Amino acid sequence: MTRNRSTKNYRKSIYSKRKNILLSLAVFISLIGCKSDRSSQAKNMESTNYENIKTPKGMVWVPSKSFLMGAKDGDNYAMNREKPAHRVIVDGFFIDETEVTNKEFEKFVNATKYITVAERSIDWEEMKKTLPPGTPKPHDSILQPGSLVFNKNVNLVANMGNYAQWWTWKIGANWKHPQGPESSIENKGNYPVVHIAYEDAVAYCKWANRRLPTEAEWESAAQGSSTNSIFTWGNDFEQLNSNANTWQGQFPIKNEAKDGFGFISPIKSFPPNSIGIYDMLGNVWEITSDFFNVTYYNEIGTSEIISNPKGAEKPFNPNNPYEKEHIIKGGSFLCHASYCASFRISARMGSSFDSASDHKGFRTVATPEMLSDSNE
Repeated sequence: MTRNRSTKNYRKSIYSKRKNILLSLAVFISLIGCKSDRSSQAKNMESTNYENIKTPKGMVWVPSKSFLMGAKDGDNYAMNREKPAHRVIVDGFFIDETEVTNKEFEKFVNATKYITVAERSIDWEEMKKTLPPGTPKPHDSILQPGSLVFNKNVNLVANMGNYAQWWTWKIGANWKHPQGPESSIENKGNYPVVHIAYEDAVAYCKWANRRLPTEAEWESAAQGSSTNSIFTWGNDFEQLNSNANTWQGQFPIKNEAKDGFGFISPIKSFPPNSIGIYDMLGNVWEITSDFFNVTYYNEIGTSEIISNPKGAEKPFNPNNPYEKEHIIKGGSFLCHASYCASFRISARMGSSFDSASDHKGFRTVATPEMLSDSNE
């Protein structure tokens, strides 16, 4: 079926983009209908030293190694943007054993008075610079601070390519109010912080003397002691429900919650990987520092081992040509085999820099050099 470019752009990108969901809802509403023994291992790692630097509390040391990055043999869900697989070598680094939590992010906000992207007023003049020429301005009643929230009341889906059917632009949704102004994070300090845009994550990292992981670092950490696994626990798809918070049942109508959770779960609800890192697959998408470029893997070649890759020099996504996107990894509680199947180490998706939603968060990394400089 042929569609004009604007409509196609909105349908393809509404999953992760606050601007496009605003416009789709306002302008095209009539067109769019889309505990484990390993936990003690992780604690023991806190006392490990590397070049006289103690592993920071709550972090894990990821040793330097060479591994196969990208799609693995036997992965039936691998997409073209994950191919070809290529060998890389990544230096050792520290990574958070869990995603940054509400409690941790609240400490940052209290200390800095930081205001997240989802809480800020929307500047139409800035927004339209990244939209197709001539895009009409949505009504002011819609151009209000907010974020994307999964619609839990979907009863029927006409077209799985139409993400607007299960995403809602919720005015007042942000990290303190994940489901809208009527919700809160009270008693949820140990849940991953969500509704985080790239800029928010970078600001937190600067405050904490950390940085976001590169995609290669993220995959190295997810592999744990392995070098060629599809999942953080190995290659057995049948172990998914016992190792990650994803969707079971008919997406997006009914989640059977066979893994114990219908939606987002607290940190450490599932076993860690082989080196003590939790929840790298499922629960919430995780922000990395790399640009999302769907042709990057084809451009770098496979003849040589690449040392500490930092991703493409510029973003490129033909389905979203007006936006700069960064890579998010790991999938979320919404991932299902029929929908995105991104509960795999090599899975990669683009998210615009000002995008936030109730299933996207982040974790941080640090290098020995960073810690030495700070005398931590």
